[in-house]
Amino acid sequence: MAKKPGRPGAARVKKGGSKGAPKVGTGGKGRQALEGRGPTPKAEDRKYHPAAKAKALRERKAAQTPRVAKAKPGTAPATKKGEFLAPGTRTAGNAGGAARSGRRVQKAADSSEVLSGRNSVLEALRAKVPATALFIASRIEMDDRVKEAITLANARGISVGEITRPEIDRMTGHDAVHQGIALQVPPYNYQHPSELLDKIISRGQKPLLVALDGITDPRNLGAIIRSVAAFGGQGVIVPQRRSVGVTASAWKTSAGAASRIPVALAANLNATIKEFQKRGLFVVGLDGGGDMSLPTFKLGNEPLLLVIGSEGKGLSRLVQENCDAILSIPIAKETESLNAGIAASVALYEVAKARLK
Repeated sequence: MAKKPGRPGAARVKKGGSKGAPKVGTGGKGRQALEGRGPTPKAEDRKYHPAAKAKALRERKAAQTPRVAKAKPGTAPATKKGEFLAPGTRTAGNAGGAARSGRRVQKAADSSEVLSGRNSVLEALRAKVPATALFIASRIEMDDRVKEAITLANARGISVGEITRPEIDRMTGHDAVHQGIALQVPPYNYQHPSELLDKIISRGQKPLLVALDGITDPRNLGAIIRSVAAFGGQGVIVPQRRSVGVTASAWKTSAGAASRIPVALAANLNATIKEFQKRGLFVVGLDGGGDMSLPTFKLGNEPLLLVIGSEGKGLSRLVQENCDAILSIPIAKETESLNAGIAASVALYEVAKARLK
């Protein structure tokens, strides 16, 4: 039998057309099979996978603990009108202009403060430190401290949100040991010194104010605020520079007195002293090297501005020169100096005694 002509080894074309010719389609009937089943589901989404069972267990445990809403940092609602402002309400750049115009100003060194750590956050909430938001890390172990913190925050209307651990790391600083919990405290809303004095005089009260010169420990500020409230004072004045501001630590030390005693911010402490002197206040500095002993001071019943210096350096030179008198507290020779908060308490007690006579 003779072979058909053609090139040896050539592919034989099947019946129905030449190689490469278009073929009849399926009309879309096989489209679903061609698309496939899509990506493989996550392990925790597969009903019988161990990861799915672990997820269900976590959800049951979460249902037994206080609920936490999802939130992101910085989305806390603004606080009500009061002692603290919501973050970003006023920047440090316009603090000087606000001080000159008599409006409330924000201390230049202050910003939204973030407390971290389970004990610190819980103590702040117990002390009713003003706060805008409580942040809880996702999948945190809910011990009694975390549960109480969430309960206190909900009771006070503080926003509670769940965020990731990296987000809390960024909020608190990567070196901080936050233990999966953080509390956002907004900047304090300071008054202007002249505004504070105007309010005292309008109420018919005899001014008794305390100004701080070089006090950098927030616990001293908190103790002084507490003493001012205890002995009939009406306010505290802090300079804008080289001075502590009203932080969460100062608020806690004041034992709630910071909610009653206003704090004013002076752009220039010496200028404020001179202004108060023109308005009839007697300015008294408290310093270990004072030329007058506190028990011999006879003007405690007059309108007063008491200026407290730091424990180490005392009053600055210009402040001493602008004061009407410099008082010292007699102490035992074995004791070098008194803590600023204690010294303020002693002086305020002597003034309170004079005003009761």
